[in-house]
Amino acid sequence: MIAYVTVGADDIVRAKRFYSAFLPALDYELEEGPEGLSYTLPMQPGQSVALPDFYVKPTFDGRPASAGNGTMIAFEARNQKQVRDLHSAALAAGGLDEGQPGFRDSYGPLFYVGYLRDPQGNKIALFSSDPNEPGRDG
Repeated sequence: MIAYVTVGADDIVRAKRFYSAFLPALDYELEEGPEGLSYTLPMQPGQSVALPDFYVKPTFDGRPASAGNGTMIAFEARNQKQVRDLHSAALAAGGLDEGQPGFRDSYGPLFYVGYLRDPQGNKIALFSSDPNEPGRDG
């Protein structure tokens, strides 16, 4: 099980603006400290396993942060409208478009996704695969 994900950031203020544009809408709570940003999901009653935390931190070695080629972090939205809304909010908060929300032929018929780059260049996906919504073929 994944316990947490960390991305490096050279500019924490820009990173906070970007991630705070959509993570709180996905129920992440922000804790800010001298070591960076910690976005966590609250434990729900009856939940047996903690969901992964998401950290945005300066690099430990002091060298510039860099995005991994082929690395992507995906956040699940509640529905297709939320994917569109959060993709738009993240763009307005300094993100770069890597693919407008929609269906992709290479994925299942219910997988609705939009892609972004954060200000540091990390690739982010916002997706929904709600079976109660129309799919690619419907």
